[in-house]
Amino acid sequence: MRVITGKARGRRLNEPKNMDIRPTTDKVKESIFNIVQFDIEGRRVLDLFAGTGQLGIEALSRGARSVTFVDESSEAARIVRSNLEHCDLTGEVVRDDAVAFLGRCGKYDIIFLDPPYKSGLMDTVLRKIIQFDILSDGGIIICETDSETGISPLKEPYFIGREYKYGKVKLTVCGKKA
Repeated sequence: MRVITGKARGRRLNEPKNMDIRPTTDKVKESIFNIVQFDIEGRRVLDLFAGTGQLGIEALSRGARSVTFVDESSEAARIVRSNLEHCDLTGEVVRDDAVAFLGRCGKYDIIFLDPPYKSGLMDTVLRKIIQFDILSDGGIIICETDSETGISPLKEPYFIGREYKYGKVKLTVCGKKA
């Protein structure tokens, strides 16, 4: 698992020793950044269910203004801090429950959502994002799920955009109208 491009290009990231954390595959990560490539620079990013932090670190490497990494696992928080240090990048690492965090955070331009598959957390988190209105106008949410999981309809001005499938993984692009 490496940083694809930007100022930390080629840096190898630490991975968990167990499978409680499921890192996004390099192929899927590359696809995510092809989708948002022109929307990263200077933006505030939230990497919810951060795991290894690779999505937020890729965003920082590509010029994101700031990234907040949230995961309830102490192992994940440790790995994210280690990966940030290794890549000579800075970001805010928060060890907290994702749903609770959304009730007290600021606004973000891009949100990466990759909760544990089959946990039912995707719809819960999307409802909270809408309830607390934490996505800026014109903002983007990238949802990573297993290929069988659908996203429930979102309330205006939020919307569900295009879906991309990569084997057993599905990316759903959601957003908020400008």
